[in-house]
Amino acid sequence: MLFNSIEFIMFLPIVFIFYWFFFSKNINYRNLFLLVVSYVFYGWWDWKFLGLIFLSSLADYIIGQKLYSTSNITKKRYYLIASLAINLGVLGFFKYFNFFIDNFVILLSEIGYQQDIATLNIILPVGISFYTFQTLSYTIDIYRNHLKPTNDPIQFFTFVSFFPQLVAGPIERAQNLLPQFSTLKQFDYNLAVDGLRQILWGFFKKVVIADNCATGVAYIFDNSEVLPGSTLVIGSVLFAFQIYGDFSGYSDIAIGVSKLFGFQLMQNFAFPYFSRSINEFWKRWHISLSSWFRDYVYIPLGGSRVSKIKHLTNLIITFTISGLWHGSNWTFIAWGFFNGLLYLPSVFSLRIFILPNKYFEIPKILFTFSLTCLLWIFFRSDNLSSAFTYIGGIFNTSLFDIKFSAIFSGKLQTNLYDLLFALIVLVLVEWFCRNKQFGLDIKEKSKYLQILIYSFVFYLVISMGGSQSEFIYFQF
Repeated sequence: MLFNSIEFIMFLPIVFIFYWFFFSKNINYRNLFLLVVSYVFYGWWDWKFLGLIFLSSLADYIIGQKLYSTSNITKKRYYLIASLAINLGVLGFFKYFNFFIDNFVILLSEIGYQQDIATLNIILPVGISFYTFQTLSYTIDIYRNHLKPTNDPIQFFTFVSFFPQLVAGPIERAQNLLPQFSTLKQFDYNLAVDGLRQILWGFFKKVVIADNCATGVAYIFDNSEVLPGSTLVIGSVLFAFQIYGDFSGYSDIAIGVSKLFGFQLMQNFAFPYFSRSINEFWKRWHISLSSWFRDYVYIPLGGSRVSKIKHLTNLIITFTISGLWHGSNWTFIAWGFFNGLLYLPSVFSLRIFILPNKYFEIPKILFTFSLTCLLWIFFRSDNLSSAFTYIGGIFNTSLFDIKFSAIFSGKLQTNLYDLLFALIVLVLVEWFCRNKQFGLDIKEKSKYLQILIYSFVFYLVISMGGSQSEFIYFQF
């Protein structure tokens, strides 16, 4: 079920009313209700995959109990290995089976062996990467004695499948979200209103920014070999805004919907395009995933408490694996690897600019944004060859061939100047709210000004909303 669909617009108020008015006195019934509606929400795409999330939840619930009940370190390791094998095995099969088979066949052909190994027509279950990492953090934290397991299976199953953040995050830790299912919440008007603000801003980023950028991005990337470098630059910038509007928009809606039910999810995006370095960018972009890889991959590898060479290796490995997490394509691996390379200067405390931040903040932001846009080309391209061709097309004399209006004529869902206006609104609102939790977090402003701003944003959503489309991160 898409957030930006008629089905969800009908689904949400029904769930809200039942949750607060019919299940207000018994926490067990309330959690069971949330579990049922979460399975309905997830099963809307394909009910057959409900068995997969159920079995994943059941396995980690049982393993969590076993981990906590034994003090034998050998047994604990076996239980943890079982959790890793089940979760990563299922994820690997559905997401990477054909990728590894295809590349294995290519490798064999390179050394003179021609093999015809069949691949499978595997459908990737929506959100599998997200809920797999969420349940893995639960068993790993119990193994590390950072968490006590819950004895309530309904609470745990609801934690895994909680519908607002189930299919595209944030990837919540059990230490934060799971205890919230053990308290009988009372309706908090201020929290609910704050949730509505965040939902509105999420819809603006998704349907006004992301969906309208998407058509221009698709046209430019599909025709990159015949377009001038100047247009390719615009394509990479538009994709940067598309993926940000799409993914952070989903997170805003997910966090806002959770607030309607009294739940607090972690902030997943902290205005990343205002970062002054790649290091800072990765502290602001997809925070729940970045912190997951830090805690469960980078630190176990040794983190920074090793030799300098090992430290650099740990960073590159972590970033490369995070790229692979995004999809079974060498483009994602390259994207992660190059991000890791650009992260390395922070290890040596290298400074590109020598003037104080207060004088050079904007140039640093623009430079970091430019690097990010360049790397997004790998993320968006179909293969490495297309990515390098696209980048090569930018860095030639056609970079100065400015014909944007002609190129975009009839290629966008909305007028080019309307899209530019919407992008300016996005940048200005988020700049003035950059120390807040989200773009419309303006509670300290006068009521009349708030109403004016909310009405204006709502008008843009209604008048400029692009065609209904899935969220990009559903494929991950």
